[in-house]
Amino acid sequence: MAGTITALEIQKKNKERVNVYLDEKYAFAVTVLVAAELRKGQYLSDAEIERLKDQDERNKAYNRAIFYLGFRARSRVEIENYLRGKGYPAEVIAETIERLARENYLDDQAFAEAWVGEREQFKPKSSKALRYELRQKGVDEAAIETALNDLDEDDLAWRALEGKLRQWRQLDEPDFKKKALAFLGRRGFDYHVARNAVERAWRSLTSDE
Repeated sequence: MAGTITALEIQKKNKERVNVYLDEKYAFAVTVLVAAELRKGQYLSDAEIERLKDQDERNKAYNRAIFYLGFRARSRVEIENYLRGKGYPAEVIAETIERLARENYLDDQAFAEAWVGEREQFKPKSSKALRYELRQKGVDEAAIETALNDLDEDDLAWRALEGKLRQWRQLDEPDFKKKALAFLGRRGFDYHVARNAVERAWRSLTSDE
């Protein structure tokens, strides 16, 4: 495929990629970043072309990962699985992970703490449930322990149930307690913690009346 660059054209549908023509024929495409080192009239050997393609592959993997991270923070394992699903080889994935960590886009400790903080605020769950979720994300045990260290199970159970009080206020005591215990059980709270939260919730409802 060796030849002389006769044209460099930005793709119409993707302005971040450039088509490279060798000896008047389309040869391959690279990112704008990679194309910056190319010029018309430049001769490319087979080895140089392979190097450019490899560099382009690594840039694409990095940009895909950045795009994926744009939706929410991710763990290392999530990024690895995502890139593997896109067909990238192991060495490209490993280099991408290392680059993202170096640039502070990946930090499993920060990820775990942010995950727990978001759950505390919007969907309180037990430490057991949160531990399971973080393990599913591939976070190591040390990071999980640190993230869960200061959680108060009783407070989490109460906060999980508090948002349901208005919705269930018309229930009689047996139905309320049955429904509330089942709800907290699904959130991973053990029976003792759940029962205390339910009794507190019932007292709160009856005192309001």
